[in-house]
Amino acid sequence: MKKQITQYLEAIRKKIEQANDNTNWEELRADLLLHMSFYQHERLIHLIVTVLFALLEVICVVACVCTSTLEMIALCLALLILLVPYVMHYYFLENSVQKMYLLYESIQDK
Repeated sequence: MKKQITQYLEAIRKKIEQANDNTNWEELRADLLLHMSFYQHERLIHLIVTVLFALLEVICVVACVCTSTLEMIALCLALLILLVPYVMHYYFLENSVQKMYLLYESIQDK
């Protein structure tokens, strides 16, 4: 997903930079809107998953403080190990969609 978004953003930037009088701005805008809606949906799903993992981590930490068993500590660590990549991926998705908004605005100005 990360590679796909990065490639798409670069392709749109190149199309905007290399635009001439024959550039179909409406088609470019429609394509960008379509991709933005896909990535916004992806971002929403990852936000939900990330928040759920964060809630599970908080619940697990509270349970770990109350019980202090080895199993609870292992579960807390496992959830934390899963949570970090989810947060990083969500951060990437959020920033990418924000970049798409800026590209959309630059297309609108033309």
